[in-house]
Amino acid sequence: MQQLRVAVVGAGAAGLCAARHILSRPDTFAPPVVYELTEHVGGTWYYEERTGSYDNGLFIHSSMYRDLRTNLPKEVMMFPDFPFDPQLPSFLPHQEVQKYLERYCQSHCITPHIRFSTVVDEVSPVVTEGKGPMVTWEVTSRDKSGSRNTETFDSVFICSGHYSDPHIPSIPGLERFKGKVIHSHSYRHPEPFSGQSVVVLGAGASGLDISLELGRSNAQVTLSHGKPTLPFPLPYGVHQATPVEEIQEDGSLRFQDGSITQAQVLLLCTGYNFSYPFLEPARLGLEVQEHLVTPLYRFLMPPAFPSLFIIGICKIICPFPHFHCQVQFALAVLEGSVALPSRAEMEEEAQGEMARKVERGVQLRHMLKMDKEQWGYAQTLAQTGRFPPLPPVTQSLYEEVWRQRQVHPQNYRQLNYRLVSDTQWEQQELHAGE
Repeated sequence: MQQLRVAVVGAGAAGLCAARHILSRPDTFAPPVVYELTEHVGGTWYYEERTGSYDNGLFIHSSMYRDLRTNLPKEVMMFPDFPFDPQLPSFLPHQEVQKYLERYCQSHCITPHIRFSTVVDEVSPVVTEGKGPMVTWEVTSRDKSGSRNTETFDSVFICSGHYSDPHIPSIPGLERFKGKVIHSHSYRHPEPFSGQSVVVLGAGASGLDISLELGRSNAQVTLSHGKPTLPFPLPYGVHQATPVEEIQEDGSLRFQDGSITQAQVLLLCTGYNFSYPFLEPARLGLEVQEHLVTPLYRFLMPPAFPSLFIIGICKIICPFPHFHCQVQFALAVLEGSVALPSRAEMEEEAQGEMARKVERGVQLRHMLKMDKEQWGYAQTLAQTGRFPPLPPVTQSLYEEVWRQRQVHPQNYRQLNYRLVSDTQWEQQELHAGE
């Protein structure tokens, strides 16, 4: 059988995972071509001090801030077939995750297959009619000299992530705010905000983390969010408020409960939009909205073109193990060991999944949040794709850390864990300080 040619867009964790598993199947697949916008691997884990644009005018994609530490332990974060250095603590600074991804890349000899400093301008299907329609993919790219190149592939893995296009919420009167408005995408460290009054909008992982950082750096922080009041004490200088309802004529912020405050900085920790500028969604039978891409069979592929795979689109997941399962399922599809339903059946399943979420009252912007559903999803992919499932200890430890994070958001990262077996973990000593 002729080897299949696969393009991979992005050399972050998902793209490296795709390349690693493609390279492990030389009987079926030619070495992949990995397109990477920057000069390095790692994607969102590569820390870039600068914000805005590179010297060549390209938008800086990194959203990493200087003092970020993982909110999952390395024992859960790791690719199941590639552990972190056991000497490291469980909760890592981002630099260690970047080193891990570089080591993963080197260990699997991926670097020779990466085209760095290359922008993907277009990914489009080419349908050849015959006994059965054949689909190939044309990928048009541009290197840093501006030279354009178009190549043909049998499949494309989209691994470009979704943490680079900041979501700016619609706040009435936002243009009246007299201070500085920034998105967490452009936040790097707390020192510039010391002594200032800052309203942080959003209490997700980044919003809470950044609020605590700012509070420790002597900023006066108002954490504005729509969740129930956080059930744990916040440090001095950080207090909670209801969502910002509008910016008033004098530039003050009015909250949902009617209270009003002045602030020097409005820091938007409001997430990111899905953005695939190189795709023509309608042509693929897809609709791309700010927080949703539909329909995707198994949250992975458009039913109209099931040789295109969007890896890692779901949120509230255990990322690296999730990529590991999605990639292997996708390759099983391409190898022919997974028999896909008809287009109509795949669309019906994808739409049914969304309809069930609507019935449960899930908001549109949360449709791709998996949370507890991720484990059954990963298990289904493994069973259907006939590859080893995630060990039960991954879910068990993930859920324990999730519980600790709700109760001890400031010091849960002091804990260390050790995997005892595929089903057991143990907690190790508590370190003083953080």
